Amino acid sequence: MHVTKNRTREGSHTGPAAERPEEASLAARSRAAVVTGLHVSSFRTLRDRAIPLAPVTLLTGPSGSGKSAVLEAHEALARLGGGEALGEVFGRASGGAGAYVPSRSRPDAEGRRGFRLGCTVDGPAGPVRFDLAVQAEPELRIAGERLSVPGGRTLLATALRDPARPAVQAEWHSAGAGRVTRARLPADRLATALLPLRVAGGTEEERRVLEAAEQVVVALRSAFACDPRPETMRDPVSAADTLLRGGCDNLAAVLRRTRTECAIRHGHLIDALSAGFAGPVADLVSDLPDERSERGRVRALIVGPDRGPGHPRDRTPLEWLGDGELRYAALALVLLTGPGVLSMDPVQEVLPARQAMTVLADGLDRALDARQTAELIALAVRMGERGHVRLLAAVSDAGTAAAEAARHPGVSLVDLGGD
Repeated sequence: MHVTKNRTREGSHTGPAAERPEEASLAARSRAAVVTGLHVSSFRTLRDRAIPLAPVTLLTGPSGSGKSAVLEAHEALARLGGGEALGEVFGRASGGAGAYVPSRSRPDAEGRRGFRLGCTVDGPAGPVRFDLAVQAEPELRIAGERLSVPGGRTLLATALRDPARPAVQAEWHSAGAGRVTRARLPADRLATALLPLRVAGGTEEERRVLEAAEQVVVALRSAFACDPRPETMRDPVSAADTLLRGGCDNLAAVLRRTRTECAIRHGHLIDALSAGFAGPVADLVSDLPDERSERGRVRALIVGPDRGPGHPRDRTPLEWLGDGELRYAALALVLLTGPGVLSMDPVQEVLPARQAMTVLADGLDRALDARQTAELIALAVRMGERGHVRLLAAVSDAGTAAAEAARHPGVSLVDLGGD
């Protein structure tokens, strides 16, 4: 695997190293928790991969190299971090959970096969590593889980001691060196996500374990998988359907809401559409399709530039556009918005300033031309500079991706086709 990563500017004395200790400590406590790397083993087509994640990470490689599998792994961790059961995440695949294990993977003497997923999360608690081993066959269960910090110190560990029981043995640090608490936890949910419900945080060691667990959960839950489907975006939708789903089929209703709630963000969207569409865009509105339409259902309309007195502006239904422009419009809106407008479960207990949403986009450049792809990447970079939006995307046009990675600091290009 080849990784090309832009270097940050050197020679500046205004960064963390120049801050007073108390300022650096405050900055560390207030920064958002983000996933800075994924670790995947024996999952789909991925044998053993470590994928570093920048504010904008573009995955390239030939078909079958594992681009979609990386995104699927991140989304699976996000759902598990949000409290979903193992069966809800992996048990409904065609062929069962075993479909996630490479066909070349052989079972052990007890007939067990599985895979491993993990991540590194940076944030107020410092870098924390999370590792998860999943037994896919003969029964879907968590085989083990580990939460650790640099130096190899383990804060939380679980293990499936008795295959006949649907529970894991968990232990975590409680007070001083060698002092641990042990308990049985369900083998179908992340112990890391359950820990805040089980640990009181009465000692310094318990508080450290809790801070690390909560940091991982916050970072994982702050993910939104987006793959706009133009074939479902062309029908009028209910005006009340205002949380954007991953397929973006309710785009018109969400546009109606965002245009009303935030004129500045809407203006940025119009600028982005003008840069990526074939013709100029003066506005984007949502309205009833016609007078005989079912009440309360809306569609989006593109408003053209002002042509002067006596010449009404062109109003083109968004659904008349091609697949590329529809996908471009949806992805631009996602990058410009936040969890409050997306169909995701934000972490209510944590201030928005300490959360960074990660957009997971499979086939970012599907049906797009090189200019549109470049504009979307540039938009992601601009939003990422604010510290609240990150992008992990699979792209097929490696040339455009490489050019944008060379042009923009903070963009990382990961070639999954390399050795």
